[in-house]
Amino acid sequence: MGLKELKKKKWFKIMTNTYILVLTIFVIWMAFFDTNSLLIHLELENEIDKLEKEKEFLETEIEKDKEILKKMSDDKELEKLAREKYFMKKDNEEIFLIEYEDSLKTKQK
Repeated sequence: MGLKELKKKKWFKIMTNTYILVLTIFVIWMAFFDTNSLLIHLELENEIDKLEKEKEFLETEIEKDKEILKKMSDDKELEKLAREKYFMKKDNEEIFLIEYEDSLKTKQK
């Protein structure tokens, strides 16, 4: 098949059209090489999804913390927290810590 026969083919005429060549080069450039390429857009979409999930998680944590702060505004709840977590006591009280044998962390032989 010679060059003259190849030039007569319909697909060859379409592919060598100047507009088609420029459009093909433009599409390839925009999809892969440009700073706003399709690949970069996909990476950014994944990053946005990840950040939105993290945002939802943090918003739920903020709501939990707001509930705790609301409870701590009550003096009885604040005293309960101080006694249970920090083992605080009043001046005229004694505290006894009761530990059960199965709750102790000991080495098993």
